[in-house]
Amino acid sequence: MNLIRWRTEPAAALPKDPQLQSHWDRLNASRLNLPFLSSGAMAAALQAFGGGHGRLAVGVADGQVVAMLLLVNDGALRWRTFQPSQVPLGAWVAAPELELLALCRSLVRGPLGFCLALSITQVDPLMAPRLPDASDNSHADYIDTAWVDIEGAFDSYWAARGKNLRQNLRKQRNRLAAEGTTLQMRIHRALEAMAPALARYGAMESAGWKADRGTAVHADNAQGGFYVQLFEGAARQGEALIFEYLIGDKPAAMNLCLLRGGTLVVLKTTYDESLPKTLSPAFLLREEELQHIFAGQEIKRIEYYGKVMDWHTKLTDHKRTLHHLTVYRWPLVKSLARRRQAAAAEVQQATAVVQEP
Repeated sequence: MNLIRWRTEPAAALPKDPQLQSHWDRLNASRLNLPFLSSGAMAAALQAFGGGHGRLAVGVADGQVVAMLLLVNDGALRWRTFQPSQVPLGAWVAAPELELLALCRSLVRGPLGFCLALSITQVDPLMAPRLPDASDNSHADYIDTAWVDIEGAFDSYWAARGKNLRQNLRKQRNRLAAEGTTLQMRIHRALEAMAPALARYGAMESAGWKADRGTAVHADNAQGGFYVQLFEGAARQGEALIFEYLIGDKPAAMNLCLLRGGTLVVLKTTYDESLPKTLSPAFLLREEELQHIFAGQEIKRIEYYGKVMDWHTKLTDHKRTLHHLTVYRWPLVKSLARRRQAAAAEVQQATAVVQEP
């Protein structure tokens, strides 16, 4: 491949230009083909969280678009990938033969003006393998993320889970049955089901701890609008799945998922925190959800793309580490950045010591 030539456009050009969207989706399909990195998902994220800022970097080689990155300014002479918390990975796509580090080295001297550093956030090693640090770049761990391979029979998979988990859920089901309480899992895939299901999700999450932190999905906030646009767009492609669990006639837990190419991505999960602590509605849902998935042929892998929590470890032993990549214009810039980080860490540590009783 010949030298890549870069140009930039306003980030808002991507949602408006079908040709740019076609290039983006082609490149996304050439790597992991993730539904949350589709041009439609990017358009929804830009509309909800972009703030009208940012640039779209377009790399062309041999007359073909080979790389595209949505970038935002990250301070003086620094850029990073567009990264709202609702999108699990940094917003970039590229032809599979192109190394991410080489792309960044090319771009940092490209059309971003006098750029001293470029960061690609939340990189999945399946999308771009982590390479050893060099004099002009550094990698930093982000989080461990878990996945489940759908292989064999559900009974074999479930028998390999912890005995306490299996017994606890069985006792909960038996107790609810003895009380005459019905349990039901609903699966929503139709376009017309998305907005009502998301409204119920928002109501449930807004009644819990996330409401206190201002991070809950709600029909009237930017997150709510983003998820409606994302899931309605996915439903049009047959890629939206919302699992809803009812205890009695009341929604008790929900998982928001996207499906593409045999991989189910669980984007968000919530449950009714007002239920008795003796109940585990999210796990009751997960058990039936997994039974359904193992019984079918459509899903071969479940990706969680969130920080590994205790409940993940009850479902799988698989995990891998997402990372950030930062490329500097010159090795000297990396050295200066490291010194500044070390000095800041020393100040933080000294402050913590002073504040100790």
